[in-house]
Amino acid sequence: MSNYTIHGATGDWEVVIGLEVHAQVSTQAKLFSGASTEFGAEPNTQVSLVDAAMPGMLPVPNRECIRQAVRTGLAIDAKINKWSRFDRKNYFYADLPQGYQISQLYHPLVGEGQLVIDADEKAGIPEDKTIGIERIHVEQDAGKLMHDQHPAFSYVDLNRSGVALMEIVSKPDMRSPAEAGAYVRKLRSILRYVGSCDGNMEQGSMRADVNVSVRKPGEEFGTRTETKNVNSVRFVMAVIEQEARRQVDLIEDGGTVVQETRLYDPDRNETRSMRSKEDAHDYRYFPDPDLLPLELDDDFVAECRESLPELPDAKRDRYVNELGLSAYNANVLTAEVDTAAWFEQLLEATARRANKGKGDVAKQAANWLTSELFGALNRVDKTLETSPVTPEKGAELLALVADGTISGSIAKQVLEKMLETGDGAQAIVEREGLKQESDTGAIEAEIDQVLAANQDKVEQYRAGKDKLFGFFVGQTMKAMQGKANPQVVNELLRKKLDG
Repeated sequence: MSNYTIHGATGDWEVVIGLEVHAQVSTQAKLFSGASTEFGAEPNTQVSLVDAAMPGMLPVPNRECIRQAVRTGLAIDAKINKWSRFDRKNYFYADLPQGYQISQLYHPLVGEGQLVIDADEKAGIPEDKTIGIERIHVEQDAGKLMHDQHPAFSYVDLNRSGVALMEIVSKPDMRSPAEAGAYVRKLRSILRYVGSCDGNMEQGSMRADVNVSVRKPGEEFGTRTETKNVNSVRFVMAVIEQEARRQVDLIEDGGTVVQETRLYDPDRNETRSMRSKEDAHDYRYFPDPDLLPLELDDDFVAECRESLPELPDAKRDRYVNELGLSAYNANVLTAEVDTAAWFEQLLEATARRANKGKGDVAKQAANWLTSELFGALNRVDKTLETSPVTPEKGAELLALVADGTISGSIAKQVLEKMLETGDGAQAIVEREGLKQESDTGAIEAEIDQVLAANQDKVEQYRAGKDKLFGFFVGQTMKAMQGKANPQVVNELLRKKLDG
């Protein structure tokens, strides 16, 4: 259980959180029309007659949108409803040409499921926690009003009108901002693995409505407010903190929380009232007369299930149990689908070059990726996506370390040059003369000079000051500009000092 509490004048309060996440389905066309869904087009250039609600136009469901929603449901162990139906949700808004939104209130496509958020002591999540998911229903998005184009007018862009959304509704199972943040991150990760949504919160293809209420621990649920269209994990957490504190202060001052819809202002870090919260009957929901119920057969659901990739939790468990990776590395590598794919390619190429099994090279590859490459990319402000170092080039560098051609410290320099030039490791090592020196004669000559120049330390070492051994190694490596094979240096030094 999370230990997040709000301290008020009348004692401690618990916050109760439920999230409704709207995820744009990754398809080329809209839910009921063939218009494009590509992001960033000129306003009103991706609007079919159906999206513009011209008289007599009839919606036709896009099979791929339904398929992606079913696949998402299967990925969260949810019940797939083989019979579902579209409803009309009636309200007037300038960016909703039909005067109603086609949604699913009474019979959603996907029923109850669940999602596990991972323990994170630092964030205040002491153990793994299962968050219930109420439903996923499919609906069309509205257009967008633009108020900043002209001082006297608002403009309407209908490019988003009719775009397919999955609304993923959680149960009120979260009890802290940290849990809500972890839930959104995990859900986004699953959607991206499945390929049903790109999870791009900045572009609005994933956004959350945040439901918050407060209560004294053990009491009934309080009245909740809903803060609409929050578009980052950080803001979701900030909304919960602000809104919970506002509600506690309000109740303790003798006021009552009103069920309403609010907006979040990130510049002021506060929520503001938008309108009183409507109930289902206010929208006059009724079955859409233009659309037949959706009936799915067993083969369709089976095909959806078979098309699912290995999901993040299963992948993480495999990395720990089969590849022997640490829990930390397995978490880092599986959190993002792109990172996992990059690591799989690196692993494949490294095992092939070493002529070994993946399990034999996995730790080396994982450590290099999570510490060396991520660190180097960070310094040059690049990501795996924009990195000039490909998995194949990474494997080439690891192979040069493994066969003793270069040392670990030289490998760091080579990586910097790979990021700078885009060249392969082998080419850089040859061009810059960075090969590791394993010639015992040359190394021995340098060791003799180091020992001759530090006779006092040699005597101290022989008198029992073992820690000086590291000093001699360092001096020898320095003399050989880091190119000496450390193993050979260690062996020769031991012989000369202990002999």
